[in-house]
Amino acid sequence: MANRTRLSRLPAALPLVLALLVGGLSAGRAEVLMGKEEALAAGLPGAAEVEKETLYLSEEERAEIQERADAKLESRLFTVYKGLDGDTVTGYAFIDTRTIRTKPATFMVVLSPEGKVRQARVLAWEEPPEYKPGERWLAQFEGHGLEPHTRLGGEIQSMSGASLTSRTLTDGVRRALAVHTVKLAEYR
Repeated sequence: MANRTRLSRLPAALPLVLALLVGGLSAGRAEVLMGKEEALAAGLPGAAEVEKETLYLSEEERAEIQERADAKLESRLFTVYKGLDGDTVTGYAFIDTRTIRTKPATFMVVLSPEGKVRQARVLAWEEPPEYKPGERWLAQFEGHGLEPHTRLGGEIQSMSGASLTSRTLTDGVRRALAVHTVKLAEYR
């Protein structure tokens, strides 16, 4: 009789046990590497102030950005952080969150006023660590603008075993470069 009582409680407790196990495992993988304020300070070191600006894209601008980036732009709103020293722009930072496989990753792309990549950096990572790009891989983007060879298979090498990471981050860098070209470039 005592065995029957214990067994009858097992199905009721099973969802709770499974939720704790799954929640505990997935929570252990989330990794915040750097907060937004710290990342902006590191990415825009010469800036006396950082100004957040929301860009509203027309359908034509969105289409042009997608074409130039060769990457989809889901929204017509785009946030950029502009580093300023007085009236002088010292750089632009773009923070983007994308799903890599099934979990989100947040990364930052910093551009010079001329539209060259100064740095690409992962700020938060929830995928398994083996899919996270290292500093050496991210450094491939430095000095590149929106040229045809700034893509996978060109100047940017794919990460072995992490092609979705490679594609997602490369697309993010190209989107930032295209937004700069279409909306922020000094010559426009």
